[in-house]
Amino acid sequence: MKIEQIYTGCLAQGAYYIESKGEVAIIDPLREVEPYLKRAKADKAEIKYILETHFHADFVSGHVTLSKETGAPIVFGPNANPSFDAIIAKDGQEFKLGDITIKVLHTPGHTMESTTYLLRDENGRDHAIFSGDTLFLGDVGRPDLAQKAASMTQEDLAGLLFDSLRNKIMPLADDVIVYPAHGAGSACGKNMMKETVDTLGNQKNMNYALRADMTKAEFVKEVTDGLLPPPKYFPLNVKMNKEGYDDISEVIERGTIALSPDEFEEAANETAAIVLDVRHQNEFVKGHIPQSIFIGLDGGFAPWVGALIADVKQPILLITPEGREEETVTRLSRVGFDGTTGYLKGGFEAWKKAGKEYDTITSISAEEFKKSEASTHAPVFDVRKESEYLSEHVVDAENTPLDFLNDHMAEFPKEETFYVHCAGGYRSVIAASILKSRGIHNLIDIAGGFGALKKTGVPVSDFVCPTTL
Repeated sequence: MKIEQIYTGCLAQGAYYIESKGEVAIIDPLREVEPYLKRAKADKAEIKYILETHFHADFVSGHVTLSKETGAPIVFGPNANPSFDAIIAKDGQEFKLGDITIKVLHTPGHTMESTTYLLRDENGRDHAIFSGDTLFLGDVGRPDLAQKAASMTQEDLAGLLFDSLRNKIMPLADDVIVYPAHGAGSACGKNMMKETVDTLGNQKNMNYALRADMTKAEFVKEVTDGLLPPPKYFPLNVKMNKEGYDDISEVIERGTIALSPDEFEEAANETAAIVLDVRHQNEFVKGHIPQSIFIGLDGGFAPWVGALIADVKQPILLITPEGREEETVTRLSRVGFDGTTGYLKGGFEAWKKAGKEYDTITSISAEEFKKSEASTHAPVFDVRKESEYLSEHVVDAENTPLDFLNDHMAEFPKEETFYVHCAGGYRSVIAASILKSRGIHNLIDIAGGFGALKKTGVPVSDFVCPTTL
Protein backbone atom coordinates (compact mmCIF):
# COMPACT_ATOMS: atom_id res chain seq x y z
CA MET A 1 0.00 0.00 0.00
CA LYS A 2 1.24 3.48 -0.90
CA ILE A 3 -0.19 6.77 0.33
CA GLU A 4 1.24 9.97 -1.09
CA GLN A 5 0.12 13.43 -0.08
CA ILE A 6 0.55 15.85 -2.99
CA TYR A 7 0.58 19.22 -1.27
CA THR A 8 0.25 22.51 -3.15
CA GLY A 9 1.48 25.35 -0.97
CA CYS A 10 -0.09 28.19 -2.97
CA LEU A 11 -3.54 26.72 -2.30
CA ALA A 12 -2.62 25.10 1.04
CA GLN A 13 -4.29 22.03 -0.47
CA GLY A 14 -3.60 18.32 -0.15
CA ALA A 15 -4.52 15.81 -2.85
CA TYR A 16 -3.88 12.10 -2.28
CA TYR A 17 -2.56 9.22 -4.36
CA ILE A 18 -3.36 5.78 -2.90
CA GLU A 19 -2.14 2.56 -4.53
CA SER A 20 -2.59 -1.10 -3.66
CA LYS A 21 -1.89 -4.11 -5.89
CA GLY A 22 -1.85 -2.03 -9.06
CA GLU A 23 -5.07 -0.16 -8.32
CA VAL A 24 -5.14 3.57 -7.55
CA ALA A 25 -7.56 6.00 -5.95
CA ILE A 26 -7.05 9.75 -6.22
CA ILE A 27 -8.65 11.97 -3.60
CA ASP A 28 -9.40 15.65 -4.35
CA PRO A 29 -7.07 15.99 -7.37
CA LEU A 30 -5.79 19.29 -8.67
CA ARG A 31 -7.13 20.49 -12.00
CA GLU A 32 -3.96 19.57 -13.92
CA VAL A 33 -4.12 15.78 -13.90
CA GLU A 34 -0.99 14.81 -15.85
CA PRO A 35 1.09 14.18 -12.69
CA TYR A 36 -1.41 11.55 -11.49
CA LEU A 37 -1.44 9.84 -14.88
CA LYS A 38 2.35 9.75 -14.99
CA ARG A 39 2.59 8.43 -11.44
CA ALA A 40 0.12 5.63 -12.12
CA LYS A 41 1.95 4.72 -15.33
CA ALA A 42 5.27 4.59 -13.47
CA ASP A 43 3.68 2.26 -10.90
CA LYS A 44 2.18 0.15 -13.70
CA ALA A 45 -1.13 0.81 -12.00
CA GLU A 46 -4.66 1.71 -13.07
CA ILE A 47 -6.63 4.63 -11.62
CA LYS A 48 -9.79 2.92 -10.38
CA TYR A 49 -11.58 5.65 -8.40
CA ILE A 50 -11.60 9.44 -8.13
CA LEU A 51 -12.90 10.36 -4.70
CA GLU A 52 -14.20 13.84 -3.89
CA THR A 53 -14.68 14.82 -0.25
CA HIS A 54 -17.15 17.60 -1.21
CA PHE A 55 -17.77 20.32 -3.79
CA HIS A 56 -14.71 22.46 -3.20
CA ALA A 57 -15.08 26.23 -3.04
CA ASP A 58 -11.47 27.40 -2.97
CA PHE A 59 -10.16 25.54 -6.02
CA VAL A 60 -11.34 23.69 -9.12
CA SER A 61 -10.74 19.98 -8.70
CA GLY A 62 -9.45 17.78 -11.53
CA HIS A 63 -12.10 15.10 -11.10
CA VAL A 64 -13.94 15.75 -14.39
CA THR A 65 -10.82 15.73 -16.55
CA LEU A 66 -9.25 12.79 -14.74
CA SER A 67 -12.39 10.72 -15.18
CA LYS A 68 -12.48 11.56 -18.89
CA GLU A 69 -8.81 10.60 -19.28
CA THR A 70 -9.02 7.30 -17.37
CA GLY A 71 -12.63 6.16 -17.43
CA ALA A 72 -12.49 5.92 -13.64
CA PRO A 73 -15.76 6.84 -11.90
CA ILE A 74 -16.05 9.94 -9.73
CA VAL A 75 -17.31 9.19 -6.23
CA PHE A 76 -19.13 11.67 -3.99
CA GLY A 77 -20.80 11.11 -0.65
CA PRO A 78 -24.53 11.33 0.11
CA ASN A 79 -26.46 14.48 -0.88
CA ALA A 80 -24.14 15.36 -3.77
CA ASN A 81 -25.94 16.43 -6.95
CA PRO A 82 -23.40 16.92 -9.75
CA SER A 83 -24.45 17.61 -13.33
CA PHE A 84 -22.21 14.80 -14.64
CA ASP A 85 -22.17 11.04 -14.13
CA ALA A 86 -20.86 10.03 -10.71
CA ILE A 87 -21.32 7.43 -8.02
CA ILE A 88 -23.28 8.99 -5.16
CA ALA A 89 -22.19 6.68 -2.39
CA LYS A 90 -24.23 5.72 0.65
CA ASP A 91 -23.02 6.25 4.18
CA GLY A 92 -20.97 3.18 5.09
CA GLN A 93 -20.48 2.03 1.49
CA GLU A 94 -17.12 0.40 0.83
CA PHE A 95 -14.83 0.46 -2.20
CA LYS A 96 -12.15 -2.19 -2.69
CA LEU A 97 -8.73 -1.06 -3.87
CA GLY A 98 -6.29 -3.92 -4.24
CA ASP A 99 -5.85 -5.37 -0.74
CA ILE A 100 -7.34 -2.38 1.05
CA THR A 101 -10.81 -0.94 1.58
CA ILE A 102 -12.04 2.65 1.54
CA LYS A 103 -15.21 3.24 3.56
CA VAL A 104 -17.52 6.23 3.12
CA LEU A 105 -18.25 8.18 6.32
CA HIS A 106 -20.86 10.83 5.64
CA THR A 107 -19.78 13.84 7.73
CA PRO A 108 -22.02 16.81 6.86
CA GLY A 109 -21.49 20.21 8.43
CA HIS A 110 -18.94 22.01 6.30
CA THR A 111 -21.27 21.18 3.41
CA MET A 112 -24.18 18.77 3.27
CA GLU A 113 -22.33 16.30 1.02
CA SER A 114 -19.06 16.46 2.99
CA THR A 115 -17.58 12.99 3.33
CA THR A 116 -14.60 11.50 5.14
CA TYR A 117 -12.96 8.44 3.59
CA LEU A 118 -11.74 5.80 6.06
CA LEU A 119 -8.91 3.61 4.75
CA ARG A 120 -8.65 0.09 6.15
CA ASP A 121 -5.46 -1.84 5.49
CA GLU A 122 -5.09 -5.39 4.16
CA ASN A 123 -5.84 -6.74 7.64
CA GLY A 124 -9.08 -4.77 7.93
CA ARG A 125 -7.56 -2.39 10.47
CA ASP A 126 -8.46 1.31 10.44
CA HIS A 127 -5.36 3.05 9.14
CA ALA A 128 -6.19 6.60 8.03
CA ILE A 129 -8.93 9.09 7.33
CA PHE A 130 -9.03 11.54 4.44
CA SER A 131 -11.12 14.15 6.16
CA GLY A 132 -11.58 16.78 3.45
CA ASP A 133 -12.77 20.01 5.05
CA THR A 134 -14.54 18.24 7.92
CA LEU A 135 -11.48 17.97 10.15
CA PHE A 136 -8.32 20.02 9.76
CA LEU A 137 -5.24 19.88 11.94
CA GLY A 138 -6.00 22.30 14.75
CA ASP A 139 -9.38 23.29 13.37
CA VAL A 140 -12.52 22.18 11.52
CA GLY A 141 -14.15 23.37 8.31
CA ARG A 142 -16.09 26.60 8.41
CA PRO A 143 -19.87 25.99 8.43
CA ASP A 144 -20.96 29.11 6.56
CA LEU A 145 -20.11 28.28 2.94
CA ALA A 146 -23.09 26.07 2.09
CA GLN A 147 -25.84 27.74 4.09
CA LYS A 148 -27.61 29.28 1.09
CA ALA A 149 -27.53 26.08 -0.93
CA ALA A 150 -28.69 24.05 2.05
CA SER A 151 -31.30 26.61 3.20
CA MET A 152 -29.77 26.39 6.66
CA THR A 153 -28.04 28.82 8.98
CA GLN A 154 -24.35 28.53 9.77
CA GLU A 155 -25.41 27.54 13.27
CA ASP A 156 -27.48 24.67 11.86
CA LEU A 157 -24.54 23.46 9.82
CA ALA A 158 -22.19 23.81 12.79
CA GLY A 159 -24.55 21.60 14.78
CA LEU A 160 -24.39 18.95 12.06
CA LEU A 161 -20.60 19.22 12.05
CA PHE A 162 -20.54 18.65 15.82
CA ASP A 163 -22.57 15.46 15.37
CA SER A 164 -20.39 14.28 12.47
CA LEU A 165 -17.21 14.67 14.47
CA ARG A 166 -18.62 13.01 17.61
CA ASN A 167 -20.40 10.15 15.86
CA LYS A 168 -18.11 9.33 12.94
CA ILE A 169 -14.57 10.52 13.63
CA MET A 170 -13.89 10.79 17.34
CA PRO A 171 -14.83 7.12 18.04
CA LEU A 172 -11.95 6.01 15.79
CA ALA A 173 -8.69 4.84 17.38
CA ASP A 174 -6.05 7.38 18.38
CA ASP A 175 -3.42 5.94 16.05
CA VAL A 176 -5.54 6.58 12.93
CA ILE A 177 -3.69 9.02 10.67
CA VAL A 178 -5.48 12.24 9.66
CA TYR A 179 -4.96 13.49 6.10
CA PRO A 180 -6.89 16.77 5.68
CA ALA A 181 -7.69 18.63 2.48
CA HIS A 182 -6.08 21.88 3.64
CA GLY A 183 -3.42 23.33 5.90
CA ALA A 184 -2.46 26.73 7.29
CA GLY A 185 -3.23 29.58 4.91
CA SER A 186 -6.47 28.21 3.53
CA ALA A 187 -9.60 30.35 3.81
CA CYS A 188 -11.65 27.20 4.52
CA GLY A 189 -10.77 27.33 8.23
CA LYS A 190 -9.49 29.71 10.88
CA ASN A 191 -6.61 28.29 12.93
CA MET A 192 -4.99 25.46 11.02
CA MET A 193 -1.60 24.03 11.96
CA LYS A 194 1.35 24.32 9.60
CA GLU A 195 1.72 20.52 9.69
CA THR A 196 -0.22 18.59 7.06
CA VAL A 197 -0.38 15.08 8.64
CA ASP A 198 -1.12 14.06 12.23
CA THR A 199 -2.66 11.32 14.35
CA LEU A 200 -6.25 11.51 15.45
CA GLY A 201 -5.11 11.03 19.05
CA ASN A 202 -3.03 14.17 18.95
CA GLN A 203 -5.92 16.09 17.43
CA LYS A 204 -8.21 14.90 20.21
CA ASN A 205 -5.71 16.32 22.69
CA MET A 206 -5.04 19.70 21.10
CA ASN A 207 -7.80 20.58 18.60
CA TYR A 208 -10.27 22.87 20.36
CA ALA A 209 -13.17 21.43 18.33
CA LEU A 210 -12.58 17.87 19.57
CA ARG A 211 -12.72 18.53 23.31
CA ALA A 212 -14.46 15.57 24.90
CA ASP A 213 -16.38 17.75 27.40
CA MET A 214 -17.58 20.26 24.81
CA THR A 215 -21.32 20.83 24.49
CA LYS A 216 -22.95 21.36 21.11
CA ALA A 217 -23.79 24.96 22.05
CA GLU A 218 -20.15 25.64 22.97
CA PHE A 219 -18.99 24.06 19.71
CA VAL A 220 -21.39 26.11 17.60
CA LYS A 221 -20.29 29.32 19.31
CA GLU A 222 -16.56 28.64 18.95
CA VAL A 223 -16.73 27.42 15.37
CA THR A 224 -18.81 30.36 14.15
CA ASP A 225 -17.00 33.04 16.17
CA GLY A 226 -14.72 35.32 14.18
CA LEU A 227 -15.59 34.01 10.71
CA LEU A 228 -14.64 36.53 8.05
CA PRO A 229 -16.75 36.73 4.88
CA PRO A 230 -15.62 34.06 2.40
CA PRO A 231 -13.85 35.17 -0.79
CA LYS A 232 -16.33 36.09 -3.51
CA TYR A 233 -14.99 33.53 -5.98
CA PHE A 234 -15.92 30.58 -3.74
CA PRO A 235 -19.50 30.09 -5.06
CA LEU A 236 -18.21 30.25 -8.65
CA ASN A 237 -15.70 27.46 -7.97
CA VAL A 238 -18.44 25.35 -6.38
CA LYS A 239 -20.52 25.81 -9.52
CA MET A 240 -17.64 24.64 -11.72
CA ASN A 241 -16.98 21.63 -9.51
CA LYS A 242 -20.65 20.65 -9.66
CA GLU A 243 -21.32 21.36 -13.32
CA GLY A 244 -17.99 20.75 -15.05
CA TYR A 245 -15.49 22.94 -16.88
CA ASP A 246 -13.23 23.21 -19.93
CA ASP A 247 -10.28 20.87 -20.18
CA ILE A 248 -7.17 22.57 -18.83
CA SER A 249 -5.30 21.97 -22.10
CA GLU A 250 -7.85 24.21 -23.86
CA VAL A 251 -7.46 26.88 -21.18
CA ILE A 252 -3.67 26.82 -21.53
CA GLU A 253 -3.87 27.00 -25.33
CA ARG A 254 -6.14 30.07 -25.18
CA GLY A 255 -4.12 31.74 -22.47
CA THR A 256 -0.61 31.38 -23.87
CA ILE A 257 -1.02 33.40 -27.04
CA ALA A 258 2.01 35.69 -27.39
CA LEU A 259 1.09 39.31 -28.15
CA SER A 260 3.37 42.10 -29.35
CA PRO A 261 3.23 45.38 -27.39
CA ASP A 262 0.90 46.89 -30.02
CA GLU A 263 -1.34 43.81 -30.04
CA PHE A 264 -1.34 43.71 -26.25
CA GLU A 265 -2.30 47.37 -25.99
CA GLU A 266 -5.07 46.95 -28.55
CA ALA A 267 -6.44 43.88 -26.74
CA ALA A 268 -6.39 45.69 -23.39
CA ASN A 269 -8.28 48.65 -24.82
CA GLU A 270 -10.88 46.62 -26.73
CA THR A 271 -11.71 43.76 -24.37
CA ALA A 272 -11.90 45.43 -20.94
CA ALA A 273 -9.42 42.81 -19.78
CA ILE A 274 -7.57 43.20 -16.52
CA VAL A 275 -3.83 43.50 -17.10
CA LEU A 276 -2.35 41.22 -14.45
CA ASP A 277 1.36 41.57 -13.71
CA VAL A 278 2.78 38.55 -11.88
CA ARG A 279 6.46 39.52 -11.66
CA HIS A 280 8.23 40.13 -8.34
CA GLN A 281 6.99 43.19 -6.46
CA ASN A 282 10.39 44.89 -6.69
CA GLU A 283 10.21 44.77 -10.49
CA PHE A 284 6.61 46.02 -10.55
CA VAL A 285 7.51 48.99 -8.34
CA LYS A 286 10.27 50.09 -10.75
CA GLY A 287 7.99 50.00 -13.78
CA HIS A 288 4.63 48.65 -14.93
CA ILE A 289 1.89 49.22 -17.48
CA PRO A 290 -0.49 51.93 -16.23
CA GLN A 291 -3.58 50.57 -14.43
CA SER A 292 -2.19 47.03 -14.33
CA ILE A 293 -2.77 44.98 -11.17
CA PHE A 294 0.12 43.30 -9.41
CA ILE A 295 -0.29 39.86 -7.82
CA GLY A 296 3.09 38.13 -7.81
CA LEU A 297 3.48 34.48 -8.70
CA ASP A 298 5.89 33.90 -5.85
CA GLY A 299 3.45 34.92 -3.12
CA GLY A 300 0.00 33.56 -2.30
CA PHE A 301 -0.89 34.02 -5.93
CA ALA A 302 -4.03 32.01 -6.71
CA PRO A 303 -6.01 32.79 -3.52
CA TRP A 304 -5.26 36.51 -3.86
CA VAL A 305 -6.44 36.48 -7.47
CA GLY A 306 -9.64 34.82 -6.31
CA ALA A 307 -10.19 37.23 -3.46
CA LEU A 308 -9.41 40.44 -5.36
CA ILE A 309 -10.55 39.80 -8.93
CA ALA A 310 -13.44 37.56 -7.82
CA ASP A 311 -15.20 37.12 -11.19
CA VAL A 312 -13.80 33.93 -12.73
CA LYS A 313 -15.13 35.00 -16.15
CA GLN A 314 -13.11 38.22 -16.15
CA PRO A 315 -10.84 38.47 -19.24
CA ILE A 316 -7.17 38.66 -18.24
CA LEU A 317 -4.00 39.70 -20.08
CA LEU A 318 -0.69 38.70 -18.51
CA ILE A 319 2.72 40.18 -17.91
CA THR A 320 4.90 37.34 -16.63
CA PRO A 321 8.56 36.54 -16.04
CA GLU A 322 9.99 34.94 -19.16
CA GLY A 323 9.22 31.23 -19.37
CA ARG A 324 6.48 31.26 -16.73
CA GLU A 325 3.52 31.96 -18.99
CA GLU A 326 2.04 28.45 -18.90
CA GLU A 327 2.62 28.18 -15.16
CA THR A 328 0.66 31.39 -14.64
CA VAL A 329 -2.29 30.26 -16.78
CA THR A 330 -2.30 26.89 -15.00
CA ARG A 331 -2.32 28.42 -11.55
CA LEU A 332 -5.11 30.81 -12.53
CA SER A 333 -7.15 27.86 -13.78
CA ARG A 334 -6.77 26.10 -10.43
CA VAL A 335 -9.11 28.71 -8.95
CA GLY A 336 -11.39 28.87 -11.97
CA PHE A 337 -9.96 31.85 -13.84
CA ASP A 338 -10.11 30.51 -17.38
CA GLY A 339 -10.39 33.87 -19.15
CA THR A 340 -6.71 34.51 -19.90
CA THR A 341 -6.47 35.58 -23.55
CA GLY A 342 -2.74 36.12 -24.00
CA TYR A 343 0.49 37.47 -22.60
CA LEU A 344 2.94 40.24 -23.47
CA LYS A 345 5.70 38.71 -25.59
CA GLY A 346 9.08 39.80 -24.25
CA GLY A 347 7.49 40.96 -21.01
CA PHE A 348 7.61 44.45 -19.59
CA GLU A 349 11.00 45.14 -21.15
CA ALA A 350 9.41 44.77 -24.60
CA TRP A 351 6.79 47.32 -23.57
CA LYS A 352 9.49 49.82 -22.57
CA LYS A 353 11.55 49.21 -25.72
CA ALA A 354 8.43 49.92 -27.79
CA GLY A 355 8.31 53.39 -26.22
CA LYS A 356 5.02 52.74 -24.47
CA GLU A 357 3.95 54.76 -21.44
CA TYR A 358 4.61 53.16 -18.07
CA ASP A 359 4.12 53.95 -14.41
CA THR A 360 6.09 53.41 -11.19
CA ILE A 361 5.38 53.22 -7.46
CA THR A 362 7.27 55.36 -4.99
CA SER A 363 8.79 52.96 -2.48
CA ILE A 364 11.04 53.79 0.46
CA SER A 365 12.88 51.78 3.10
CA ALA A 366 11.75 51.55 6.70
CA GLU A 367 14.72 53.74 7.69
CA GLU A 368 13.63 56.43 5.22
CA PHE A 369 10.09 56.23 6.56
CA LYS A 370 11.31 56.71 10.13
CA LYS A 371 13.16 59.88 9.15
CA SER A 372 10.43 61.38 6.98
CA GLU A 373 7.45 60.43 9.15
CA ALA A 374 8.94 62.26 12.11
CA SER A 375 8.55 65.55 10.23
CA THR A 376 5.56 64.94 7.96
CA HIS A 377 3.22 62.83 10.15
CA ALA A 378 1.52 61.57 7.00
CA PRO A 379 -1.24 58.94 7.38
CA VAL A 380 -0.17 55.29 7.46
CA PHE A 381 -2.36 52.44 6.15
CA ASP A 382 -1.68 48.85 7.22
CA VAL A 383 -3.13 46.32 4.75
CA ARG A 384 -2.44 43.22 6.86
CA LYS A 385 -5.27 41.12 8.26
CA GLU A 386 -7.12 42.50 11.25
CA SER A 387 -5.66 39.79 13.50
CA GLU A 388 -2.11 40.82 12.51
CA TYR A 389 -2.92 44.47 13.10
CA LEU A 390 -4.47 43.83 16.50
CA SER A 391 -1.41 41.85 17.56
CA GLU A 392 0.93 44.74 16.85
CA HIS A 393 0.93 47.78 14.58
CA VAL A 394 2.55 51.13 13.88
CA VAL A 395 1.18 53.75 16.28
CA ASP A 396 -1.77 55.63 14.71
CA ALA A 397 -1.79 53.44 11.57
CA GLU A 398 -5.20 52.65 10.05
CA ASN A 399 -6.09 49.02 9.27
CA THR A 400 -7.42 48.53 5.73
CA PRO A 401 -7.02 44.76 5.13
CA LEU A 402 -6.16 43.84 1.57
CA ASP A 403 -8.90 41.20 1.48
CA PHE A 404 -11.50 43.95 1.88
CA LEU A 405 -9.70 46.89 0.29
CA ASN A 406 -12.76 47.85 -1.74
CA ASP A 407 -14.64 48.50 1.50
CA HIS A 408 -12.03 51.05 2.59
CA MET A 409 -11.57 53.09 -0.60
CA ALA A 410 -13.21 56.19 0.87
CA GLU A 411 -10.67 56.24 3.72
CA PHE A 412 -7.63 56.89 1.53
CA PRO A 413 -6.72 60.58 1.02
CA LYS A 414 -7.27 61.82 -2.50
CA GLU A 415 -4.52 64.48 -2.42
CA GLU A 416 -2.48 64.18 0.78
CA THR A 417 0.50 61.84 0.57
CA PHE A 418 0.09 58.66 2.61
CA TYR A 419 2.06 55.48 3.33
CA VAL A 420 1.00 51.87 2.83
CA HIS A 421 2.62 48.74 4.25
CA CYS A 422 1.96 45.06 4.98
CA ALA A 423 4.06 42.44 6.78
CA GLY A 424 6.89 42.02 4.27
CA GLY A 425 6.17 44.01 1.11
CA TYR A 426 4.06 41.71 -1.09
CA ARG A 427 0.54 42.69 -0.10
CA SER A 428 1.28 46.42 0.08
CA VAL A 429 2.34 46.45 -3.58
CA ILE A 430 -0.86 44.61 -4.50
CA ALA A 431 -2.80 47.28 -2.60
CA ALA A 432 -0.79 50.09 -4.21
CA SER A 433 -1.47 48.70 -7.69
CA ILE A 434 -5.21 48.55 -7.00
CA LEU A 435 -5.26 52.08 -5.57
CA LYS A 436 -3.34 53.45 -8.56
CA SER A 437 -5.70 51.67 -10.96
CA ARG A 438 -8.49 53.63 -9.24
CA GLY A 439 -6.69 56.92 -9.77
CA ILE A 440 -5.13 57.22 -6.30
CA HIS A 441 -1.44 57.95 -6.95
CA ASN A 442 -0.46 59.94 -3.85
CA LEU A 443 0.90 56.92 -2.01
CA ILE A 444 4.29 55.69 -0.86
CA ASP A 445 5.00 52.00 -0.31
CA ILE A 446 7.17 50.96 2.63
CA ALA A 447 9.47 48.20 1.39
CA GLY A 448 9.94 45.31 3.81
CA GLY A 449 6.68 46.10 5.61
CA PHE A 450 6.02 45.87 9.31
CA GLY A 451 8.93 43.51 9.89
CA ALA A 452 11.38 46.12 8.64
CA LEU A 453 9.60 48.95 10.46
CA LYS A 454 9.81 47.18 13.78
CA LYS A 455 13.53 46.50 13.33
CA THR A 456 14.19 50.20 12.79
CA GLY A 457 12.52 51.13 16.08
CA VAL A 458 9.41 52.77 14.64
CA PRO A 459 6.95 53.12 17.57
CA VAL A 460 4.46 50.24 17.62
CA SER A 461 1.40 49.47 19.70
CA ASP A 462 -0.47 46.28 20.50
CA PHE A 463 -4.21 45.96 20.99
CA VAL A 464 -5.58 46.60 24.45
CA CYS A 465 -9.07 45.28 25.03
CA PRO A 466 -11.22 48.07 26.47
CA THR A 467 -12.44 47.54 30.01
CA THR A 468 -16.19 47.42 30.49
CA LEU A 469 -17.26 49.34 33.59
